[in-house]
Amino acid sequence: MKNFGFTAALFGFLFGGCGAAMAAYPVNQAYQATNAQGQMVYLPGNSMPVQNGGMVPQNTVVIPNSANAVSPTRVTGALPRVGSAASSAGRQYYQPADYDRLADSGLYIGVSVAYSASVMGSMHADYTGEQNAFFVPGAFKDADFDTDTVIPLQLSVGAAINNDIRIDFSYLRYSGLEYPGRVESSNGAGGYVETTVDGGAITANATMLNVYYNIDSFTGYIAGGMLRPYIGAGVGISLNTIADYVVYDNTFYSEKEPAYAGAGELTGISDIYAYHNGGTEEQFAFMLEGGVTTELDNGLKLDFFARYANLGKVKTSGSIIVSQTEWLGDGAGGEAVAPYDSVFHYTNWYESGRIGMVDVGVRVRLQF
Repeated sequence: MKNFGFTAALFGFLFGGCGAAMAAYPVNQAYQATNAQGQMVYLPGNSMPVQNGGMVPQNTVVIPNSANAVSPTRVTGALPRVGSAASSAGRQYYQPADYDRLADSGLYIGVSVAYSASVMGSMHADYTGEQNAFFVPGAFKDADFDTDTVIPLQLSVGAAINNDIRIDFSYLRYSGLEYPGRVESSNGAGGYVETTVDGGAITANATMLNVYYNIDSFTGYIAGGMLRPYIGAGVGISLNTIADYVVYDNTFYSEKEPAYAGAGELTGISDIYAYHNGGTEEQFAFMLEGGVTTELDNGLKLDFFARYANLGKVKTSGSIIVSQTEWLGDGAGGEAVAPYDSVFHYTNWYESGRIGMVDVGVRVRLQF
């Protein structure tokens, strides 16, 4: 009899403790939901007790205190974001699916337009030290390029290797550059005179192989996942062309005092026109780029970028034709303009300069 009393007390303690525990630790309300009738339902979980004793099997939905119970509807839907702006942490954590729209995949074509915020490089004469080089007007001092608005255009065809790397072939064209409008030419006496230039438009057409790498694994996403940062580099060949141009020097160069010159002897030179033939150079080119990517609808992506492009050297053909007015002594201490213009042809007298650009722009890419 004592043993029976002890056993009953033990079972009473255990079941009473379970009941007290269930009362002290009710189901967390955050993991409850309501059905279409606004009734509280328990999400599938562990077995739970009911009023009349016993346990409800696992995965059974119970609608408590309802006389008009109906067949429950399974609660489905996408998982919510973890965290909230209203939480004490004040943060939001994004599911991986949020970034799928920024992932690179498959083939794409792209077109970009940019603005050259900085143009680097200058032209100089390769024949500065030549004897009597002052008779061929040119930029014997370095002369910066004359730039109008430079709007480089680029066409690209490429593919994503994986979610982080993409490769493309591109055609990049620069125009709007010119030989400087005014240059300083040697005066033959150790100094320089200012001359004017007409023509000399410069264009560059570069074909490159480019590789881009998404760096969000190092930097994280920007603007709440709207922007994905990347870096890129490319190498290729650039065809750089400079058009023909004319350098005009209106300086009067004295060769001999007229008082000591005989009749028909050269005393001076003026109005020198130097016709420089342009040329095309095939040069190694490379570019470095950094930017961020965002998405539009229908598979379109936008790359906002800053790019440095080094296009190599632009160079003339080395052929220069010079026309000049000559002054001759009259034999009486004076001088007069010759009845002809002297014309000379110089070869292998080059003028050249390197071209570098810093561009800012936007690229539109259509993914397939």
